Amino acid sequence: MRLFLAGYRFGAHRDRFVALAGGSGPVAVVANACDAWPPAARSAAVAGDLGPLRSLGFTAREIDLRRDPATALADFPVVWVRGGNTFVLRAAFARSNADTVAVDLIRQNALVYAGYSAGACLLAPSLTGLELLDDPADAGPELRWDGLGLIAASIVPHHRSPLDIDGGAERLIARYRAADITHLPLTDDEVLVVDGDAGTVLH
Repeated sequence: MRLFLAGYRFGAHRDRFVALAGGSGPVAVVANACDAWPPAARSAAVAGDLGPLRSLGFTAREIDLRRDPATALADFPVVWVRGGNTFVLRAAFARSNADTVAVDLIRQNALVYAGYSAGACLLAPSLTGLELLDDPADAGPELRWDGLGLIAASIVPHHRSPLDIDGGAERLIARYRAADITHLPLTDDEVLVVDGDAGTVLH
């Protein structure tokens, strides 16, 4: 299993992402965490992730789980799942069956999963607590509170970050501590890399 989970984009470890991905090649970009945003904002978000990947030599293309089959992920060695609303992203994965397809590919080591912010939070056992960061109502009637369960800890992105304008990350850490929930705060520079059975936090 190969995972690259960041607080924000590549963190400070762009080279480690390239190495884990096996060098430049095709990348599927999943931006469904932004589905509740206005169309123009969503399009800008997609462009904002395609550009940096392409500048590294990757052939990046969006796979939109609202219209593309989840099985399309099998055509790519790497999937890049951007931030936004974790609950909206979870609903998109459930609706498209990507929560089964992607997990199977990842467990078979056929797909490198890279995600940041919501894209990293998605892999936890549960999304409980993330309502302090994202609005669950944006997911509508398909709201799910379970994560994909590929990692044991709940991710707290934007720890000590200027992006955490209202201090939501700190409140979430306090809640997890009070409830004795295993969690991993990530600054915007930090990345959790899982390669095989070993997981390492890069600062």
